[in-house]
Amino acid sequence: MSRLGKLPIKLPAGTQAKIEGGFIVVKGPKGEIKEKLNNLVKVEIGDGEIKVSIKNTEEKKEKSLWGLYRSLINNLVIGVNEGFEKKLEISGVGYRAAMNGNKLILNLGFSHPVEYDLPEGITGSVAENVITLKGLDKKLVGETAAEIKKFRIPDPYKAKGIKYSGEIIRRKAGKAAAKE
Repeated sequence: MSRLGKLPIKLPAGTQAKIEGGFIVVKGPKGEIKEKLNNLVKVEIGDGEIKVSIKNTEEKKEKSLWGLYRSLINNLVIGVNEGFEKKLEISGVGYRAAMNGNKLILNLGFSHPVEYDLPEGITGSVAENVITLKGLDKKLVGETAAEIKKFRIPDPYKAKGIKYSGEIIRRKAGKAAAKE
């Protein structure tokens, strides 16, 4: 029995959900998102809530999909009502970021600026070397933040690079400190 999977998902006022051709579509005040459903998982939309269940509680694969799809659908409901946000901090001398339309321009110590086109559904803003990414889809926001972070991962010696807001970089001592 999945402890998470058996919990119903409450639909806030102004949010609608429906199943169309193997997809669950959730529409809310901020927009509309859809997620493909697995045929091993059964989704029932009732009065003000969504229930996720499986057909066979003995199969390990079905039990593992139960909690997963409940979490994915819950993220859809949160996304269309509140949205998701990730913040990235840039640290380093001369490291800068700027937005030009839907394009993020990063100066990260390379011989050229790095230009990154934000995917559809993601909006970005830059304020004081903090990049803020917002979107309805939690997966897409997280993947976009990870791709941007890959351009310059913070090094453990000077901690220069792009890191998540609140992330702690473990610092290492250099060669001079090791000799003493």
